[in-house]
Amino acid sequence: MGTEVYGLNNCDTCKKARKWLDRHAVEYRFIDYRDEPATPAMLKAWAEAVGGFDALVNRGSTTWRNLAPARKAPGSAAEWSLLIREYPALVKRPVLVLADGKVQLGFNDKLYAGLFVFIIALSGSIGQRLH
Repeated sequence: MGTEVYGLNNCDTCKKARKWLDRHAVEYRFIDYRDEPATPAMLKAWAEAVGGFDALVNRGSTTWRNLAPARKAPGSAAEWSLLIREYPALVKRPVLVLADGKVQLGFNDKLYAGLFVFIIALSGSIGQRLH
């Protein structure tokens, strides 16, 4: 499995992440999880990788703020999965799943540069050899 980017097509942060990956020639597959919802097993794995569902969910989002109070306290991984499958915009975006299985949430230049430093260095050395 290569690098996979999960998010929403209309999400500005996802667009920035995809542009960064394209600009640095990082191969990836983008999955809009409204079109291809994450499975409960994937959601559980992501949550475990980032420190729990509390870390996976964007509690500052409009979607979260508009939820009924009773929906904001899922008691199990299965309940969290159902909530996220019903409201995919709750997940912090993008979700980056690297080839080694590491999961990273969100995007900024420094974070991605650190994650893909080898690819950037390699593409720079190839570019230097071509000139």
